[in-house]
Amino acid sequence: MSTVALGDDLGIENSTELKTRLAPLVDQEGDLTLDASQVGRIHTAAMQVLCAFVDARRQAGHATGFDGCTSTFRDAARLLGLTQALGLDANHDNLKSVENAA
Repeated sequence: MSTVALGDDLGIENSTELKTRLAPLVDQEGDLTLDASQVGRIHTAAMQVLCAFVDARRQAGHATGFDGCTSTFRDAARLLGLTQALGLDANHDNLKSVENAA
């Protein structure tokens, strides 16, 4: 199993770099874990990249999981309705880390 750290800033300006970094891993054999333990900022564009990546790996028959997800990461996934697509549980209700959660 391999682990890839997502870093702390997944803002829109970093989405292209995230896609470039993950693209070679789509066909990597075996389980892959994305370490979201440092994510402090995330934009919808980064979530789209992650969903496309997880889906592409799933279609290729490879498992992808997340580890150490921060509340910022989980809240963004939940607010965007992506917990199932990313394979995250939806048992997290803290909205403190999300700007304009209303």
